[in-house]
Amino acid sequence: MNHWNDYSFNTRAIRAGHTRTHEGEHSEAIFPTSSYVFKNAAEAAARFGHKEPGNIYSRFTNPTVRTFEERLASLEGGERCMATASGMAAILSTCLGVLKAGDHIVASQSIFGTIVVLFNTILAKYDIKTTFVNLNDLDSWKSAIQPNTKLLFLETPSNPLMAVADISELATLAHAHDCLLVVDNCLCTPVLQQPLSLGADIVIHSATKYLDGQGRCMGGAVIGDENIVGKDIFAILRTGGPSMSPFNAWVFLKGLETLDIRMQRHCDNADILAQWLEKQEAVAHVYHPSLSSHPQHELAQKQQSRFGGLLSFEVKGGKKAAWHVIDSTQIISITGNLGDAKSTITHPATTTHGRLTLEQRQKSGITDGLIRISVGLEDINDLQNDLLRGLALTDN
Repeated sequence: MNHWNDYSFNTRAIRAGHTRTHEGEHSEAIFPTSSYVFKNAAEAAARFGHKEPGNIYSRFTNPTVRTFEERLASLEGGERCMATASGMAAILSTCLGVLKAGDHIVASQSIFGTIVVLFNTILAKYDIKTTFVNLNDLDSWKSAIQPNTKLLFLETPSNPLMAVADISELATLAHAHDCLLVVDNCLCTPVLQQPLSLGADIVIHSATKYLDGQGRCMGGAVIGDENIVGKDIFAILRTGGPSMSPFNAWVFLKGLETLDIRMQRHCDNADILAQWLEKQEAVAHVYHPSLSSHPQHELAQKQQSRFGGLLSFEVKGGKKAAWHVIDSTQIISITGNLGDAKSTITHPATTTHGRLTLEQRQKSGITDGLIRISVGLEDINDLQNDLLRGLALTDN
């Protein structure tokens, strides 16, 4: 609601979107109902006919989900948010809502592996083709745009190499060619970066990650204006049904309440760990925007409030050495998820990006020696010692 714009970010993260019921509950209510009762046949007809607002069916209207949507839209500075069953459902719904057969996508080659599969395998079946380009090469983006290009897609920072794209620059390019710019803001969240204010048209989230913050639920979200998100993309949700459950929406609401506090601690730990890793003999390279060695360090300083909680590093010795480091950890969780309070570690080449071809991984910089860490909220000394156990014995 517009009046929430008068309040600060943290106040909105805790209170925006909540309308109390007649019971006067303090915490947001969960509405585990599939349908809603109308006063009479005329009211039912009016709601189904879009002549009056109100709940109809929880596939596309649910009070708990709506509270989450309104709160996240407020935090991202968007007019409308649409919650989905997963982050991938958010991306698929966006593509189905704004594209048609014969359209073309230009996408960063530095995106999550499953998104590459979605674009190349599923959307391609419906004659929606994708050209992948270097995230930081504006000329590559320009050259890839065709007369039928309708959408530019990227994530910044990228997963797992934390490459940073200039959102304002790409927004100008997209709009000059009558294209939409879609930015996956999963790694920064609106605490660290707000792409809509930089010119992006649509923001994507996997709520499963930092918005939840404790690895409990699956969910996604699309944020933008009322016309694109509220009509074109919402039509996919209403008919196709990739809906977020009320319980999951309630969990995400609780996550948003502590989002700023958690993101600051994630960033603190990641900054320290990145600097420490650079000093380890077994480490060939560290990827984190906080480091002066990062090629987009200055851009990240300008575009983001902080540098994020995800980092990657390459160890000498390839896959064998990387697996040794991973297997030597005792407290860091070996899992492909990220954004949890618990630190997680994975080998991208054989997990999150394992469905890509060798050529695709090489273009994206996913080497066999690369390790990704989602830096959690534990004591930083314990995290360093956990990694040192494997790094100290890694063959150089």
